[in-house]
Amino acid sequence: MSTTQSADSKKSFANFDRHFQEKIVQALLTDRQWAAQMAEVLNLDYFDYAYLRQLTAKYLNYYQKYKEFPSLELFVSVVREDLKNEADAALDLQIKTVIVNTKNKKDLGDLQHVKEVALSFCRQQGFKNALVECADLVNEEEQYDRAVEIIKRAITAGQAHSPGMDLENDIDARYSETYRNTIRTNIQSVNGSDSLDSRKILNGGAGAGELSVVIAPTGVGKSHMLVHIGAQGLLQNKNVLHFTFELNERAVGIRYDSHLLDIDSLECPERKQEVKDFYLENAGKIGKLRVKYFPTGTATVNTLRSFIDKLALENFRPDMVVVDYAGIMRSTERYELPRMELKKIYEELRCFAAELDVPVWTACQSNREGADSEIISLANMSEAYAQAHICDFVIGLGRPESQKATGLGTIFIAKNRAGIDGVSYKVKINTARSRITILTDEEAQHVTAEQEREREEGMNLVRRTLRQINTRKVMGENTSLELSEAQSRQAR
Repeated sequence: MSTTQSADSKKSFANFDRHFQEKIVQALLTDRQWAAQMAEVLNLDYFDYAYLRQLTAKYLNYYQKYKEFPSLELFVSVVREDLKNEADAALDLQIKTVIVNTKNKKDLGDLQHVKEVALSFCRQQGFKNALVECADLVNEEEQYDRAVEIIKRAITAGQAHSPGMDLENDIDARYSETYRNTIRTNIQSVNGSDSLDSRKILNGGAGAGELSVVIAPTGVGKSHMLVHIGAQGLLQNKNVLHFTFELNERAVGIRYDSHLLDIDSLECPERKQEVKDFYLENAGKIGKLRVKYFPTGTATVNTLRSFIDKLALENFRPDMVVVDYAGIMRSTERYELPRMELKKIYEELRCFAAELDVPVWTACQSNREGADSEIISLANMSEAYAQAHICDFVIGLGRPESQKATGLGTIFIAKNRAGIDGVSYKVKINTARSRITILTDEEAQHVTAEQEREREEGMNLVRRTLRQINTRKVMGENTSLELSEAQSRQAR
């Protein structure tokens, strides 16, 4: 290679092969935070291949317009529409191949290494260009401040940060479909007339980087609700990572099977073949699930980070994280007061969600006052009321003892940054299938009436049984008296 060629190669990704350059694009499409850093330092001419330049240009142009990267699903639609007029069939195929491989999460291993190398290269090249530009200013009078500014800009370019939102110029960004990149909970009524994902509540679902919490007393169904939300994420073809600190991995897995197949969990072992057939038939149509157990009180947020790093080596990247639950985790720092440690855990989980740029769902044990309450509010968050301020969405799940037989419960929107709060819904909690369904007023009244009817039938059964027992006792006493008299007469 000539000296000129060598110098030119240093100004591009020529030293990296096609496979590595494709991985750079895949990293851009799957890590929006890193993509925002690269947007400041990446020159499209660094790519040696036209299809990678064109694909990256479309992605960055969207970001420049909306100040937010599109979800992969939306970007696929954008690219597909643009390629309708593409005359170059080979270029069309190359672009589609990168998109399909990324969407199918194929060959996404070692992305962390790729991101580190690519970002470092772009930042170094930007700094070299800045030095060259400043060198041209040496002999110019009164250019010192400008040179300092150029160097400062080069040093800070590519660092992790958010440029913030400009009120007047970023209107499209504020109202773009990908502003929160939501994943629906699909906790809704049977006829779809009401839903937690409605515009007035979650406005599409839990958003990327948001921390959502379910508060409930023990045994009410918070773990089942987390499984419901996780399973619905899978049905939206999202990868779900479920951390469990109480139940073992097998038990949690069966609950997911039960929800997805809509069969009772106790029936799953006998219907194992149906479970296998379901996943075979839906391969590629639903997301991947990983369930990881850590013993109570052993896992910190750093533990979760390390596990995710290991999964990255297996080409698994979560689109949603479920943590069951925060209150039995361990803080990375020790405090004398439990409430301070719990507050720290929630702060770390909130940062964790922002780092991953995915929705994180967890749960919170309610205090004693919530044990038999229908409405579970922020005041029922055990140990640390202050943790409520950290969360984006807090939902109370109440189910008094008198309603457990029917599964009737109440969801209360305790805090909501995406919409209104202070509203409640009657729900049916099906613990056999880890399903939560919103009930209409008529359905709730029907369930209550059925409950009252069953209670009355039970009381009548008790009354009849007592009468039968009393009757038998009386008859038994009379028989014994007659027998005793006969024996006395015989003795005489």
